[in-house]
Amino acid sequence: MFESLKKKFSNAANKLTKKVSDEAKKENNIEEEQREILDEINEPSSLDSKEISTTDKSLEKEVMKVDEEEFNIDEDGSDKLEENLEDENEAVIDDELSSEDKGKSEKKSFRKWLPSFGKKEKIEDISSTDEEFSTDEPKEKKNKLGFLSFIKEKTISEKDLEDILWELELGLLEGDVAIDVANIVVESVKEDLVGTKIGRSDEITDVTYAALKKAVSKIIDVDGKNMTKMLEEAKEKGEPLIAMFVGINGTGKTTTIAKLANYYLKKGYTPVVAASDTFRAGAIEQITHHTDNLEIKIIKHQKGSDPAAVAYDAIEHAKSKGKELVLIDTAGRMQTNTNLMDEMKKIKRITEPDIIIFVGDALTGNDAVEQASKFNDTIDIDGVILTKADADSKGGASLSISHVIQKPILFLGIGQGYDDIIEYDPDWMLEQLFS
Repeated sequence: MFESLKKKFSNAANKLTKKVSDEAKKENNIEEEQREILDEINEPSSLDSKEISTTDKSLEKEVMKVDEEEFNIDEDGSDKLEENLEDENEAVIDDELSSEDKGKSEKKSFRKWLPSFGKKEKIEDISSTDEEFSTDEPKEKKNKLGFLSFIKEKTISEKDLEDILWELELGLLEGDVAIDVANIVVESVKEDLVGTKIGRSDEITDVTYAALKKAVSKIIDVDGKNMTKMLEEAKEKGEPLIAMFVGINGTGKTTTIAKLANYYLKKGYTPVVAASDTFRAGAIEQITHHTDNLEIKIIKHQKGSDPAAVAYDAIEHAKSKGKELVLIDTAGRMQTNTNLMDEMKKIKRITEPDIIIFVGDALTGNDAVEQASKFNDTIDIDGVILTKADADSKGGASLSISHVIQKPILFLGIGQGYDDIIEYDPDWMLEQLFS
């Protein structure tokens, strides 16, 4: 059910997730280069370990790159080195002052530094002892470490959303969503997401879905009459609830009336049906077939009789017999047929129904929305029942119709059987679209 819309919303969320993730990577430099640096920093660096890293070996060679003949470093290590350094210091005394100062500084640095190598201290400690003889490599690590503290959030910009929301709007229109509704959804999502800060640990998809669900919930949750509550209130008053059904031919209006009769019969109410579609003999036979199957009362006249009179008789029967619900079937008519629309107004005037319900075919998409608008302008309907919702892969009518006419969806037909009807719930609709 509503597979097309589900796919549109899912694609939008996935594309935005990828877009924001890619932008975050670019802005915060979290490419492979940094991963390699992290790996280097985390590798062991102690010289007494047998698992000295390649980087540390290079550092050792760089630091120890001195003239072996000059310093005479051998296996004894630091002892002979001390002696050689003393000899060197004596020789340097004969040089001129600038050279003497420079030599003493260098020898002093090496005297402090090289013996520590004999003690097998960590390279990090050695490099921090004397900055003059630290190599570029550990400095590079230290500098790069500064930008390894990642920026923890990415702000969604209007540029991030531009292409994605354009594709979403086109997708909604392809799914038979009314253009005004598509615009509202897109603008709502844009308003919610632009400026939103996404943490690296957050699920961008969840944030996007939340914005989409919020936008859709504004569209589909329309206040209005509730038939079940009205029926309860009417029963308490001891009066029947009068429901009049309108729509065009072929939408499943008669079958829907039978489903509702069965639905409320199982809830303990006693319905009666008025066969007010007197323009077609087949219509009277059809509704009679359903009432016989359900074993409920039907009030009918001959073909061509006054449909308003049939409805009036059904109401009087319900009042006299203490029945709680009157369901008035009317002739299917195109919204452009002025004469039939005027006849419908007459039925309304005579019966004074408590609720007028438009029955539309969900599969017709925007046509159902247009039909509902025309009927609402003519007779002021109170709610909508959409048939064949189970076969509606697009979902455009279900998403649009309530918002366009500002009247709630009351029921959805979800199959051919008498039990295949459900009361509409906006939360259920959201679950269908975003599960």
